[in-house]
Amino acid sequence: MKRIFAIIVVAALSAGTLFAQDLASATETYNNGAAALSEKNYTAALSSFQEALKVAQGLGEDGAEIVENCKGIIPSIVFSIARDYINAKDYPKAIAGLEEAVKVAAEYGKEDVADKAKDLIPQVYMQQGNTQLQAKDYAAAAEAYKAILALVPTNGQAAVRLGQALNAAGDVEGAVEAFKTAAANGQESVANGQLANIVLKEASNLLKEKKFEEAIEQALKSAEYKESANAYKIAGTAANSLQKKDLAIEYLGKYVELAPTAADVAQIKAAIEALKKQ
Repeated sequence: MKRIFAIIVVAALSAGTLFAQDLASATETYNNGAAALSEKNYTAALSSFQEALKVAQGLGEDGAEIVENCKGIIPSIVFSIARDYINAKDYPKAIAGLEEAVKVAAEYGKEDVADKAKDLIPQVYMQQGNTQLQAKDYAAAAEAYKAILALVPTNGQAAVRLGQALNAAGDVEGAVEAFKTAAANGQESVANGQLANIVLKEASNLLKEKKFEEAIEQALKSAEYKESANAYKIAGTAANSLQKKDLAIEYLGKYVELAPTAADVAQIKAAIEALKKQ
């Protein structure tokens, strides 16, 4: 970062002592900012450059160079401070800092800095959400993933994580919608696996409640998302309870096909043979 030397103050002496003092102050403050920046003391550098900018803006043409240089460096410093917060895992301050960087960079015409900050915000939300999800703070994690989707609606990975957080928090309906969004945005395999598990759990509960028709319906729906032996076992068991012999044979046969080494395969095969003899 180049310094602006006090020699420019000489040109201003004819304009009066007060004006010269202001220009000298702006120059000194600017140079203090440059020194702090060289030491990566971003907080001190930002303060100095902001103060130099404020003073220089009141000096007209004589302060133009300082104004231009301050506007060129301030957005990058704000961005660097935000990056330090990311490294410290202080995600709320990091996000606030990045948002400020976007605002300041846009104001001062530094579109490259604004773009970098914009791109980084969803990544920070993802880091925050993942940390909260791991800590089982499901509500907070869900809010972080929702923030990503508000910025990037097609972020399939964020939708998957949102579904996981909502499902763990007991919001099954919200989880299903999140997984459907994920499936539509490049995460079909993972999302459908999650949807299959949710629906399979519901089918199992329906079987326990002896709601056999509903259990079959949900078990087959689970298998549509992702084929699994357990889905067909539930469907076959429910069909047998309804005395729907052909369906029971079909579904239980599919279970044996998909899980040939399961501990209860011999028992299921025997049940199928008994149904065939009826």
